[in-house]
Amino acid sequence: MTEPQTAPGLGILAAFSGFAVPDIDTARAFYADTLGLTVRDGGMGLLRLELPGGAEVMVYPKPDHVPAVFTILNFAVGDIDAAVDALLARGVSFERYPGSPQDEKGIARDPRGPQIAWFTDPAGNILSVLQNDVLQNDVLQDDGAPE
Repeated sequence: MTEPQTAPGLGILAAFSGFAVPDIDTARAFYADTLGLTVRDGGMGLLRLELPGGAEVMVYPKPDHVPAVFTILNFAVGDIDAAVDALLARGVSFERYPGSPQDEKGIARDPRGPQIAWFTDPAGNILSVLQNDVLQNDVLQDDGAPE
């Protein structure tokens, strides 16, 4: 595996993303219980979501939070129908977007891109599950061993 490159002299060791929620306890329950992610205390009232593949996302409280109008976190899955069914069984409802070719489950199945279904967390942040055969093949072929 090749090492990612950064600009000389910056000394960047890692990177992570983050997003806000108005209620950290509600977020903890949703991401741990509904999505099944490992959620850890990040100190100072923050949460750390541990994502498959080793990445982390910080979740921080912001009482006057306004949800973004774009997808903040995408979850790649091997079988989008199974993932949507599992989320529906856990009480998640899927977003519908006018003009998007979505089926009865809310899955957009446009042949020009991945199959994708959008939903929100309790704070209104937009999330998705998506099945992308190219991405899936890359993930399955990358065993993490050095090249």
